[in-house]
Parts: sequence; structure tokens; C-alpha cells
Amino acid sequence: MYSDLKDKVALLTGIGQTGDPDMWGNGAATARLLCQNGALVFGCDLSLQSASATRHRLEREGGVCDVMAADVTSSSDVKALVAACMSKYGRIDLLVNNVGRSEKGGPAEMDEETWDAQCDVNLKSVYLTCHEVLPIMEMQGSGVVINIASIAGLRYIGKPQVAYAAAKAAIIQFTKVTAVTYAPKGVRLNVVVPGLMHTPLVSMLADKYAGGDLEGFIETRNRQVPMGKMGDAFDVANAAVFLMSDSAKYITGQKLVVDGGITCSTGRT
Repeated sequence: MYSDLKDKVALLTGIGQTGDPDMWGNGAATARLLCQNGALVFGCDLSLQSASATRHRLEREGGVCDVMAADVTSSSDVKALVAACMSKYGRIDLLVNNVGRSEKGGPAEMDEETWDAQCDVNLKSVYLTCHEVLPIMEMQGSGVVINIASIAGLRYIGKPQVAYAAAKAAIIQFTKVTAVTYAPKGVRLNVVVPGLMHTPLVSMLADKYAGGDLEGFIETRNRQVPMGKMGDAFDVANAAVFLMSDSAKYITGQKLVVDGGITCSTGRT
């Protein structure tokens, strides 16, 4: 628990989820921990239905959460999202960029449209939210931005997804450069780098990369991790919330890898 997060306004993208409704995605889990720490969450998702499902879960636990639909690859949607949050609360203390999507293919196989869409959803979305929110945080003299990347941006993880990997690597460097720029302005930026996580997205990934063999896909992913199993959304959320708190007040421009040791290994079992 981080008492300093109480009443902080947190803008969070990708708050919804698809797949098993009893599980928690990274965005929903982060929103849940923020609510448990007394933060005021303003979230968005491409699907309003999905975002609303998360809001209902949080409100049943006593959390404060507003949601709206937004395509964070659209500058007009991002402007509207930030304006709505500012209209409600008048400030934005925390920004969590959680949106991401993986499509398979190397540079020879992937068509240009898929490449552009991957770069937009994984990287441009981070630029667009920061473009709108960083001036607000600078004016406030304080703020924290957490970007969610992936170990795919650090190493090859066993499947060809070149656009996703390139965009996630770019997020890490985007965070470092921007953190240095904004350090004198009272704004911190850090990046959480999840490894293989067991979230509702795993079933979709199994369809995409393992011919729908969910059980086999889970077994393979668990076997890749030195700790013997995938992490879950709350492993990611705990890292993100720590970096948002004053317990991390002297940490900026850094990446926190949450991967069970996989990026330290050779990848062999």
C-alpha cells in the first residue's frame, strides 16, 4: 500500500480486456491496485463494453473509476480523452500507457499495412498520450508516466513478431530520452517490461501462434521461464504502482523487467 497515491488522478489506457472474464489483464489489474491505494482512475479502451466491465468490477470493490471509449492511435480521440479527464478532475498525476498488440511476421512476410498498424498501436499511442499529458504535468510541476513495454523489445522470445518487438524496444528508448528531458520539471517516466504473463490474452495468442492449442501453448511458455511458470497481471501491476509511488521518487528513466528471469537465460530448457 502506498498512502501517497490516495486521491491522485490516474489516466490509464487499455483498461479493458478480452478472454476469460474471471482473470485480470495488465490494465485492469493496475487499475485495481490504484483503486485499492485510493487513486481516482480514469480509463479508456477501444471497446466501451470492455472498459465498463472493468469499471463495474472496481466499483464493486469500492474503487472510483470512470471510463470512456478511445482509440489511442487517433490524435483526436486522445485529445478528447485527456480533455474529459481534465474536465472531471482538473489535473492528471499519473499516466499509464498500457495498450499493445502483437501480430506475427518478419519484415519480408509482414505487409506494410500491418507494420504501420503495429507501430501505431504499440508506439504512436505512447507519443500521443505523452504529447497531451506532459504539458499538463509540467504545468503542475509533478507527474509520473509509466509505459508498458515487453521483453520482446529486449530479446527474441521464440516467435517472429518484428513490428511488435521493434515498437516495444522503441518505447524503452522513448522513455529514457523523455525522462531526462522532464527530470528538471518534476515529472518522472519509467517503463515496466513484462515477460511471459498468463493474462486473458493468452488464449488469443494460442490461436494466433499455436493453432489454438491453449494447453500446449501455456506449457511451452511456462517451460521457457527459469522460475518454471508465467507471471500474472498483478506482477506487472505491482511493478507499475511501485514506480508511480513516492517509494520510487528518485527513480526515472529506468526499465523494470518483470520476467521470472527469462531475459537472463539462454532460452534453453
